[in-house]
Amino acid sequence: MSGYRDTSQSARRIIINTNKAPPALGAYNQAVQVGSTLYISGTLGFTPDTMELVGDAVDQTRQALTNMGHILGAANCSFENVVKTTVLLQDINQFAAVNAVYAEFFTTNQPARAAFQVAALPKGAQVEIEAIAVCNIEKGTEPAHVWNPREPHV
Repeated sequence: MSGYRDTSQSARRIIINTNKAPPALGAYNQAVQVGSTLYISGTLGFTPDTMELVGDAVDQTRQALTNMGHILGAANCSFENVVKTTVLLQDINQFAAVNAVYAEFFTTNQPARAAFQVAALPKGAQVEIEAIAVCNIEKGTEPAHVWNPREPHV
């Protein structure tokens, strides 16, 4: 039959968590990888050591993207692999300043992106950024570190 695909084998989900980035604040993971696609949960501008938000929207953007970089690294990916982001802003008037920091991390082949102003973000954050990346994973390779969120975050 033309176009038929055997879908009896479900795709394997790999949970990605790293202690180099703040742990998830709820019942979710930092990222989930299915095949070569990595779905990164919204990252905030928390420092991993103190779990406190840093400075203003610019500082939080830089920290959120630094955290995202650690998550990408745990999946053997980089910012070059990101194909789509969503930026949530508490104040859309911060868009230009946030965009300037964003451009420091996405220097070439920038991903597709949406940006929205929202009424509020968790813990009073000013910026949250989520992403989707397509990572070239060689057969048989695993992420650098897989951490179960039900285990203590060290």
